[in-house]
Amino acid sequence: MKKNTLLLVLILSVGFFSFQLISQNAKDPDWQTLFNGKDMKDWIVKIRTHELNDNFANTFRVEDGMMKVRYDGYDQFDQQYGHIFYKKPFSNYLLQVEYRFVGEQANGGEGWATRNSGAMLHCQDPKTMLKDQDFPISIEAQFLGGNGKDKRSTCNLCTPGTNVVMEDKLITSHCVNSSSETYHGDQWVTANFIVLGNGDVHHLVGKDTVLSYTKSQMGGGNVNPVDPKVKVDGQMITGGWISLQSESHPIDFRTVRIIDLDPIKDDQAKLEALVSEKLDEKP
Repeated sequence: MKKNTLLLVLILSVGFFSFQLISQNAKDPDWQTLFNGKDMKDWIVKIRTHELNDNFANTFRVEDGMMKVRYDGYDQFDQQYGHIFYKKPFSNYLLQVEYRFVGEQANGGEGWATRNSGAMLHCQDPKTMLKDQDFPISIEAQFLGGNGKDKRSTCNLCTPGTNVVMEDKLITSHCVNSSSETYHGDQWVTANFIVLGNGDVHHLVGKDTVLSYTKSQMGGGNVNPVDPKVKVDGQMITGGWISLQSESHPIDFRTVRIIDLDPIKDDQAKLEALVSEKLDEKP
């Protein structure tokens, strides 16, 4: 092959390779599966009064392609609140969780915890939780199942060790109800959460926004005990871990997936368009 022909081939090859890289980098963010339906190897367990990664009584387990929370190994629940954390933190993301409540509450579970669980957003690092700590410092998207008679909204807000701002007012009450419908029985519910590092958070059931707030920050109580070096009241929360709860009522999770919105977090129009498009995509 002549030298000039070889040079041309090299230039074209390098150019095509560069084009491929640019094309790949230009792709919009897409769904990433957090729970693979097979095992919990990408997850970290922390149950109150137990050491990190001690999955006491097989509380969190994978069966039938679902992550299940069960209490058949407990004599009494005894406030052994549990949380299972995905292995790494996120800052700007769209999180989708499909869940359903099943069965009967564990012996010794508090009345308020009946058909009660949640997705904990912007959690503290699980390695910084104390052994006897009940909940991680986090923004809790509370899941409630209907009891067959009363109105019980889901995707509510609870605030263990945190505060938020709604309508320019600092919210210090522990829980705020959403505008969602009540979901009785063992039906599946699709919960979506738009969580941004600037403190803005939106809770959705399906595609319907049921609660929004901003300026997520550390503060308040409802987490005990806690390392004061970790809980710095007034500090804005810009990111953190994601965890799912064990609060004494059996629950199944069949979809846990995320879109990392970091690449487009500063482009509001693109952010809104992408989220709207992705919420239409089935798991």
